[in-house]
Amino acid sequence: MNFVGKIDREIYKCVTKDIVTDEVIITENQILHICERHPNDYEKFGEYIPQILAEPDYILEANKPNTAFVLKRIKSDEKNFQLILRLKTSQDREDYKNSIITFLKIKDKEWNRCIKNKKILYKRE
Repeated sequence: MNFVGKIDREIYKCVTKDIVTDEVIITENQILHICERHPNDYEKFGEYIPQILAEPDYILEANKPNTAFVLKRIKSDEKNFQLILRLKTSQDREDYKNSIITFLKIKDKEWNRCIKNKKILYKRE
């Protein structure tokens, strides 16, 4: 389990108001999953994860409860990222944390498709 950053619970309450902690972790299993499914994204761009978590451009409705579908454009690098974050609620086991499920770089076409087809819960002003 690796600590990767913190979230602003005020921003993420659009997903659920019942967020127990602001700390975010990623497990070794999820790092392996990301490396297998999205080769080189974690190694090349993992350093952006704390910024993506702290300053999302969009939070979209995910397919599962208490889960944030996060989009962030890193302007300095002109790259778009998608991150799925499972939020810990009071209903979860005590040892759970806010946890990254997946993380990947996406193209403009996918960015636009996500914004068009998913429900927007939060948009950075």
